[in-house]
Amino acid sequence: MIKKAEEFAFQAHQGQKRKCSDEDYIVHPIRVAKTLQLAGGSTELICAGFLHDVVEDTPYDLEDIKKEFGERVRYLVDSHTEDKTQSWQARKSHTIETVKGGCKDIKSLIIADKLDNLLSIEDQYQKIGETIWSQFNAGYEQQKWYYQSVENMMRKGIPSTQTPAFFKTYSDAVQRFFA
Repeated sequence: MIKKAEEFAFQAHQGQKRKCSDEDYIVHPIRVAKTLQLAGGSTELICAGFLHDVVEDTPYDLEDIKKEFGERVRYLVDSHTEDKTQSWQARKSHTIETVKGGCKDIKSLIIADKLDNLLSIEDQYQKIGETIWSQFNAGYEQQKWYYQSVENMMRKGIPSTQTPAFFKTYSDAVQRFFA
């Protein structure tokens, strides 16, 4: 099922590029899924890592995800899918609330995604500096608020002994980049 999810994501994101780079978009879901796999995530969670942006950024919908990968994967992808008809602020506030109240798998999916996004932003910032913010719907201060808010909510409801190691990597990246 994991290989099928990777192939589905590859096909769905064919021709798409990452913001601020010439990198094929598919490298992002691959890195998210790998983070989840290395942390011992379930098959369904790893599949959701590959598929987390499919509904937002391609013609596929949640029913396609459910049909191909089952209800649990659909549920995880849905929990992380933003409503693009909403403002940036509303979408990000919703994600913060989802992280706050979500189960460990939902939190893990979102943090793995945000970690990869932040590391990509950090890398591009080293190359192009402050002009990076013109590539986004929100500038430095709003991004800082968002990434720090996610960090503040990510451990709520999870015993410290069950927190995936990459949560610390995320915290370290937030502290380093937005200090």
